[in-house]
Amino acid sequence: MYETRDERSLGSLFGELSRQASMLIRQEIQLAKVEVTESASRMGREAGMMAGGGLIAFVGFQAIIAAIIIGLAQFIPWWLSALFVGVVLVVIGYILLQQGLSALRKESLAPQQTIHSIKETAEWAREQVR
Repeated sequence: MYETRDERSLGSLFGELSRQASMLIRQEIQLAKVEVTESASRMGREAGMMAGGGLIAFVGFQAIIAAIIIGLAQFIPWWLSALFVGVVLVVIGYILLQQGLSALRKESLAPQQTIHSIKETAEWAREQVR
C-alpha cells in the first residue's frame, strides 16, 4: 500500500495541534471538576457520620457520668455526689483547655516556608542586579 502524504501546511498543523491541546485541557479541567465534586460529596457524608458518631459518644459519656453520680450517691448524698463529679470534670476540662491554649500559643499561622522562600528569592534578585 502506498502511504498518503499529508498535504496540509505547517500553519494548519500547528492550528490543529493548538485546537487539540485546548480540547485536552478543557477535558482535563472537566475531569478535575468531577473528581473534586465527587470527593467533596463523599467527604460531606463522612463528616456527617463523624458528627453523628460524636453526638452519640457525647450522650454515652453523659450516661456514664450519670451512672458515676448514682453510684457515688450510694455512699454520700446526691448533691455531694453530683458536686464531686462536676468538680472532677471541670478540673480535667481546665487542664485540657490549658494544654490546648499552650500548644496554640506556640503555633504560628504565618507560612514560614513561603516567607523563607520569598526572602531567598529577593536576595537572589538583589545579587543578580549587582
